[in-house]
Amino acid sequence: MKKIRFNCAFLVFILILSGCSSSEFEPELDLKVMDFEYTNQRNEVISLEKLKGTPWLAMFIYTRCNTVCPPMTSNMADVHAAIEKEGIENYKIVGFSVDPAYDSPEILSNYLSYYPIENVSKWELLTGYEQAEITQFALQSFNTVAKKLTGSDDVIHDIKYFLVDQNGIVVKSYDGYTDVPIEEIVTDLKSVQR
Repeated sequence: MKKIRFNCAFLVFILILSGCSSSEFEPELDLKVMDFEYTNQRNEVISLEKLKGTPWLAMFIYTRCNTVCPPMTSNMADVHAAIEKEGIENYKIVGFSVDPAYDSPEILSNYLSYYPIENVSKWELLTGYEQAEITQFALQSFNTVAKKLTGSDDVIHDIKYFLVDQNGIVVKSYDGYTDVPIEEIVTDLKSVQR
């Protein structure tokens, strides 16, 4: 009988501990985003400094991509809808073009218009830098690849989304192509704001 009571008490204790730990956001990454000043789809300058105080979701895409980028952008539109439904107001979605020579602000704006996004002001699709700069920026800030193939319009890039906290630190990444963990992203975004 004592053993049963002990087991029940131990089980309750473990459940309490697990309940406490799961509500606390645990960063999986600790990468500092390099300072930047790039141009968005509205021809406005967006910088790391302007994003300070706001958590954001980052992704690497380009408009001539006809494989992974359209599903990634569509999936991010679904994530965005879930964020809005949750009533979260302090956030941004930042897409870095990995084909800046082609992706002008006008082309990025047109690209975004194909997706069902209600609050498009939350989106910053960025360009206005050299190819070598975005390759270096992706590697140093996000530990990811963004490399243009020689003699081709194709660019190799990651299919992840990255959560950046309000201090410009990359704290987590998620699959942005298949099995996108929308609920987890929304929960994590809420958690980093605390």
